[in-house]
Parts: sequence; structure tokens; C-alpha cells
Amino acid sequence: MKTQSRADRTLQTSPPDLTEHYWHALSCEAVADRLQADPHGLSAAEAQRRIGQYGRNQLAPPPRRGPLLRFLLQFHDVLLYVMLIAAVITALLGHWIDSGVLFAAAAINALIGFIQEGKAETALDAIRAMLSPHAQVLRDGFAIEIDAAELVPGDLVLLATGDRVPADLRLIDVKELRTDEAALTGESLPVEKNNTAVAIDAPLGDRFGMAYSGTLVVHGQARGLVVATGRHSELGRINQMLTDVRTLNTPLLRQINHFARILTMAIIAVSALTFILGTYWRGHAASDMFMMVVALVASAIPEGLPAIMTVTLALGVQRMARRHAIIRRLPAVEALGAVTVICSDKTGTLTRNEMTVQRVVCAHHVIDVGGIGYAPQGDLSIDGRHIVPAHYPALAMAVRVGVLCNDARLYEDEGAWQIVGDPTEAALLVLGAKAGFDQHAAALAWSRQDTLPFASQHRYMATWHRDADESSWLFVKGAPERILEMCASQLEHDGEKPLDVDYWRRMATDTAAQGLRLLALACRRAEPAAGHLLPEDASHGYTFLALVGIIDPPREEAIAAVRDCHRAGIRVKMITGDHAETARAIGAQLGIGMERPVVTGAEIALMDEAALRRTAMEVDVFARANPEHKLRLVQALQESGQVVAMTGDGVNDAPALKRADIGVAMGLKGTEAAKEAADMVLADDNFATIAAAVREGRAVYDNLKKFILFMLPTNGGEVLVIIAAILFELTLPLTPAQVLWVNMVTSGVLGLALAFEPAEPDLMRRRPRPPGEALLNGFFLWRVLLIAILMMTGALGLFLWELQRGTDLAVARTMAVNALVAAEMFYLVNSRSTFASVLNWQGLTGNRTILLAIAACIPLQLAYTYLPLFQTLFSSADLSLLDWLKVIAAGLLVFFGAELEKAFMRRTRFAAGTTAHEQG
Repeated sequence: MKTQSRADRTLQTSPPDLTEHYWHALSCEAVADRLQADPHGLSAAEAQRRIGQYGRNQLAPPPRRGPLLRFLLQFHDVLLYVMLIAAVITALLGHWIDSGVLFAAAAINALIGFIQEGKAETALDAIRAMLSPHAQVLRDGFAIEIDAAELVPGDLVLLATGDRVPADLRLIDVKELRTDEAALTGESLPVEKNNTAVAIDAPLGDRFGMAYSGTLVVHGQARGLVVATGRHSELGRINQMLTDVRTLNTPLLRQINHFARILTMAIIAVSALTFILGTYWRGHAASDMFMMVVALVASAIPEGLPAIMTVTLALGVQRMARRHAIIRRLPAVEALGAVTVICSDKTGTLTRNEMTVQRVVCAHHVIDVGGIGYAPQGDLSIDGRHIVPAHYPALAMAVRVGVLCNDARLYEDEGAWQIVGDPTEAALLVLGAKAGFDQHAAALAWSRQDTLPFASQHRYMATWHRDADESSWLFVKGAPERILEMCASQLEHDGEKPLDVDYWRRMATDTAAQGLRLLALACRRAEPAAGHLLPEDASHGYTFLALVGIIDPPREEAIAAVRDCHRAGIRVKMITGDHAETARAIGAQLGIGMERPVVTGAEIALMDEAALRRTAMEVDVFARANPEHKLRLVQALQESGQVVAMTGDGVNDAPALKRADIGVAMGLKGTEAAKEAADMVLADDNFATIAAAVREGRAVYDNLKKFILFMLPTNGGEVLVIIAAILFELTLPLTPAQVLWVNMVTSGVLGLALAFEPAEPDLMRRRPRPPGEALLNGFFLWRVLLIAILMMTGALGLFLWELQRGTDLAVARTMAVNALVAAEMFYLVNSRSTFASVLNWQGLTGNRTILLAIAACIPLQLAYTYLPLFQTLFSSADLSLLDWLKVIAAGLLVFFGAELEKAFMRRTRFAAGTTAHEQG
């Protein structure tokens, strides 16, 4: 009787619980006992009973809201509240066209949100689609194909090359099985499977006796017992995590919401105070004061803000699309500009997901191999000196063995190099091509007679060949420690010498420490004893040729992008399911976490939330991380006040992608689950695109702030004009209709041009803005107050002067309106830069859209002033040439006042302190 493991004895005492993921720690016999499995498969009746007990092997769809409710909920947004309030006010004033435009804009915003909503639901759909639709299973002693949804715990499933694993299986009979688990664990290489139990706390990627639902069989065959189906599988756990993850608002929306609340309270307070003072202190009629307050509210509400936000973000989407970054959620454009930390998956994101030989160790020689990926381009060198492989016998023979003892295939398709077969074997073919050994020509010259396939119990592959002289050769490749056991000698430059085991073990340790996967190559000039290859033919007498170091190399553009991110003050953290040594080596090549330790998923699991927050901020490389670990790391960084972007391509990345402030999925090699959970998809799978997208995001935020800094003073100038008139019992310089004209026609047309402002050159040299930064700081409030006072001075001063001179009230009001509009036109040019002067050719003409906006605004003002219809609607009147010169002078007062203030600020300590963040 077999001795049971401690896990077997402990876990067999309780009935099976599919919510506990302990099956990898049980022996095959214990699993069969606990599931009451039959070696001939379950009976049809028993399978039906278990479906009733455990449910179908499906992921339940989430509850969904109806389309009408989803659409109505799109209006639950502070920005739309502001727009709708403005629409109601314009309707109350009788301006139905303006009101209709505002209502239409609100509806369009809601429609965009309605179309783009449903990210979580579609992500879950993508995960459910990963479940295999069919499965080969033993039922009543016969192998039959059934709908995978009919699988139940205890079913005996048959796996073969090309199958998608239909449920979580405990493997009981394995024949050279390798599965691709990259989408689930991030492991870059196919995982060799066996049927042995592992420690109960083993990471997901180290549970070699398990095959998980949704993964792909790339080689071999196996039989396995179903231990978890549907929501109880690892895929189901990720599905549940996605359901539970709460999506956060972007930094801009949080700022806008706060800004809108503050502004709304301020408008209400000022309006109420003005009404009280005018009614009870100045003795105005309540009805008159109500109309004045309506004018005040109309002038204060930033009607153009929602529209400018939508346009600015939409322009950002278009610019990013041209850079291969596809935005799936509009506010994500700006969120990129606020990012302080980028958490990136390794495999396929920072690396090419193409295994590459980087080092070949021969006796007394270490050869570096240039080039990356599957393209056969690169040189072989020793100490930086290029070499000819044929001049080095051990190297030449090792390359030949790597090419011939190989079942992979390398080919070119439309300019891109592709592989068929195992990625590690493909890397050896690429090495051969770089060394001048063509696979096809070599196979003709050294014909293969027989093969001993790779077996996990043997840990090598062997082939038998005959050369052009009909001499017989045996080639082997495999795990270094196993190949060393076969060898008695090593090939050196001047022939075979006794094997120096210590040298090879030392070089293996040194190579592995650099994060490279090791493979050993050896040969023997002999004939198989039985006329065909047997394991006995690979037991002894071989000559050790070389150690080969293989790695999935980082993308060259990713190295530059990481450097750009660091320069922009953005931390880059690598979170991978790969081994710690590999993660450390790749991180060092990328410039990530070079002087910091690597933390594993097992260590993360032992940390409480406080310790994890400290670790997340201090450490930059995390290895052997599963989906829960990635999600916890993102949450820990967010709780530490960081704005987090998460990149990834696997289903294991989906929960963290959804939780992050900005989720970034790979478009070419990414799973559908990752794409649907993300806010942005990289169409070229290029990490460098993220840096370009961050630049665009910063430009969007810059332009939004410029617009707000343009909008608030112009609205503020109108407010001050009205308040001053009320407080000092002056004739109202602007009627409510005239205020609405200034806001909706001129301010809207002019302000929109700032959305087209090009990015400033120093944008990526600035530090990220603090996550808790208010939309407007103390300096901005000062700027708003100064410009508002200048505008009030010009418009109100001109109005009072004209009245004192006996000018007709309609003419004086028309001059006041045009003075405000002229001031806005000039200040729009000032607003192109917050601190830099615009008194140069580039500053005055660098944004053609601004010039076009001003050109479009001029005829509108002429129509307002001279057309009879407008004179009837707005009580405007004709102006003389002298009147226009006075209006322009009032506008120039604002322009030169703003430029003088900029010059003063550039020369003061306050400006230096303020621009430290702006300019990095």
C-alpha cells in the first residue's frame, strides 16, 4: 500500500469542497477516492446526478441593466448637470435655440457613454468564451465527445495536442504533456506537466500536476480527473474577481466633480447674497432683482465646460489612434496624463514573447549572440569581437546539434518571422541561422534516422543521424544536470578532453543568475545498439559541447520607453508570473528595479495591507504573481495615492486592468478578456506607445486647464460687472440676454480653439501632477481674479464713461458687450501659454485654430451690432469707428495686463515655485 502524503491524510478527512483549491497537493489515488471516480469513467446516470449537485461547467452571466436604465444613468454626471442647468436657464430666458443645442449636447454625451459602457460585461463574455466547447471524456467505459458544459467533477477527460483544457483537471496519466499557460499565469514558455503532487502552497505556475481550464495543450497527451468546473475553476475565480472589482473615476472626473460642486455652491451663495442686498439694502423690486440674479447665474455657469471637455478628449482619442493607441473610454485619455506608476506585465508586453539564445558557453569560450526575436539577424562574438563559428569546433558542433535535434520550424511570412513548434527549439534554429547553419540544408546533409522524444522523466531529447560519409551520430539536448550525467568528455579547440564537471556547473550557475534558461547539448559518434534509438543509447559515452542560455528578451523600444517614463517622473513596475531570476534579469535590462529586491507572489500572500503598501511603493519587480497578487498590488498603490496604469495581455491581467485608473491591453497578442477589461488597447503591442499616449494625455489636461483659465476670468468679468452695478446702484451694463450671447456664442466659439493647442515641448520633462492636486491652485485663482478685474474695468469703465458723456443706453451696452468680447479675443491669445510670453511670431500665430476662431467671432459681433434682427433680440445699437477704437483699447488693456503679469511671475520666486511642477 502506498504511503499517503500529509496533504492526503489531512484533506481526505472532509468531503470534497470545490471552493478549496487543494487538488494539486493530493496524490492521484487520493483525488480519485475523494471524487469517487471510476477508472472506466462515470456512468451517464451518475454524471447527470452530479450536474444537479455541482451545476453546469459554465460561467454564469452577470446581472445586467436594461438599455433604457443604462441610458438614463448616463445623465447622472456632474458635468451633465451643469449643462442641463444651463439649458434650463436659457429656456427660461426664452432662447429656445440655445437651449435646444445644450440639451442636444447633453444627449450626445449620454449616448457616447451608453455606447462605451459595458466594459465589465464584455470582459466577462470574453472569459466565458475561453471555455472549451467540447471535451473527450470516458463515460461508461467508452471515449466519447460531449459538450464541455456537461463535464462534472470526477469525469475522466482525455487531452491531446491542440486541445483547449475544458475544466480544471488533476492529471493522473501524462505522456510528454506541455500546456501554454501564458494567458493564465504569465509563464512565457509551455509548462511541462506530470502527475506528481506538489506543496499545498505552491504558486499556480508550479502546480505541474494540474491542467487548468482555458489553457492550451501544445504537445503530448494526458488523462485527468475533473476537480473544478465553471465558477469553481481558476478561470471562474478570475471571472468573479472581475465582477467584484469596482471601477474608479479618472483623476480629471474627480477634480471636475469637486470643482463643479465648489463652483455651484459659490454661484448659489453669491446669487443669494446679491438678491438679499439688492432687495433689502438697495430697495429694488424682487422681480427686478430676480432677473438680475438670473443674469448673474447665466454669466457664472461655465456652459462651455462639458462641450470643451468632450471635444478635447475626442481630439486626444484621434491623436492617440494615429499612434496605435485605441481608447475605449473617453475620460481615459486624460487619465494617462495623470499616471504616476505604470505596472506592466512582462511576457509579450515588455518582452517580445520570442525566445532568443543570448549566450553559448563552450569549453574556455563564452560566446555572446546578437539580435533578438525570431528574425535570424545577429552576430556571434567573444569579448565584443565578431567570430566565424566554423573556426570554433565545439561551437560549430553545438549549433549543428541544436538545429538537427529539433522538431520546430522557422519560416518567413510577409516579412515577419514565424515559428511552428516549441519556442525553445525555435530559438536554436535562429541561432543556427545566425551561425550559417540552414535547417533544411543541414537536415539533407545529416539525415535523421530515428528520434527519442523529450520525456519529463528523462529530461532530454535524442536523435540519430548519418552524415555525408554515412557515419552514425547520436545527438542529445536537455537539462544540463542530466546531460552532464551522460558525458565523459568535452570538446575543446584541440579535440576531446576529460569532462570538467566543476567548470560546467559553475558556468551554469553564472548563466542562470543572469535570468537565462539553460539547455545543454552533447553528441556521440556511435550506432544505436538495437538498430533504433532506446533510452539505453543515451545513458553514457557522450561528449559535452555547450551550454545555451535562452531568454525572452525585452523589446528595444520598451527599454527606451521605460527611460522616457523615468524622465517624466513615472515609476515603472514589472509584475510577472515568471521566475524571480528571469524577472530580475529582464528588469535589469529594462532599467527597472536594478538596486531593489525582487518580491514573489508567495511573499505578497503573507503580507497584510500595510506591509503591502510599503512594499508596493519600494519594490519595482514582482515575480510568480497570480491574478490576486496583481490586483492587490494595484489597489495598494492606489491606496498610497498613486494614479496607476496597468498593462497586460492575459486573462490573468484582466482584474487588475479593470481596477487600475487606466488599463492598457495588448492588441495583437492580448486575449479578448484583457482587451475588454482595458481602457486602452495598443494596436502594435508596443510598450513605447504608452509613453506617447502619456504625452497626449498630459497635453489634453494642459489644454483643459488652459480653457478653464480662459473661461473663469471671462465669466468672472461678467459677474463682477453685474455685481458692481447692483452694489453701487448703477444701470445694469448687460441684460441677461446679452450675458447669454457673450457666454454661448463668443466664449463658446473662442474657448473651443484651445482644444487644438499643440503640446508644449517640455511636456515629458515635467513631473506628474500630484494625484490630489486641485484643478485650480492659489496662483490660478489669482490669475482668474486679476483678469476678471481687468475685464470688468475695461467693460464697466467704458460703459460708465459713455453714459456720463450722454451716450444712449443701448449704444453704451453694445460697447460694453463688445469690450468684453474683444477682451476675450485678446486673452485667448494670452491663454496659449500659462507663463511664457506670446509676444512673438510663434506665440501669436502658432495655433491657426485660434486665429480662425477669432476670425469667425468678428462677423458674429458685427451681426450682433448692426443687424436689425439682433438689435431687436438683444437691444444692441450701431457703433461708430471711434466707438470700435475704444472697444479695442479695452481689449488691449487685458492683453498687455496679462503679459505684464506673466513677465512679473517669471521673475519672482513664486513663479519659479509654481512652474517647478509645470515644467518638471
